[in-house]
Amino acid sequence: MTVIDTAPLGGATASVPTLVHLSGNIGIFSTARLRQRLINTLTHSSGLLVLDLSRVTFCGAGGLGVLVGVQGRARARGITLALTGLPPFMARLLRSAGLDHRFPIMA
Repeated sequence: MTVIDTAPLGGATASVPTLVHLSGNIGIFSTARLRQRLINTLTHSSGLLVLDLSRVTFCGAGGLGVLVGVQGRARARGITLALTGLPPFMARLLRSAGLDHRFPIMA
């Protein structure tokens, strides 16, 4: 799993979201590192944090747990966590776990 943070220069503002591109597998060996990276990203995010999942090839239950946990931390800071670039398998996974309405999905 690779995380490429793309924060706006000079820090995020309410009108400019923080964008994080994820790629590869989000499995048992990568969830702890992903959780920490996303929590760290929240410290310089403001308003909207967007996770681009277009290059994610696998996501296990632990990966879903990371998304839900980070979303809770984001909400506590007044930040919306949104998803974009959902591969079809990821959309099905969110739907089957009952999480498809929990996250804003951006086109």
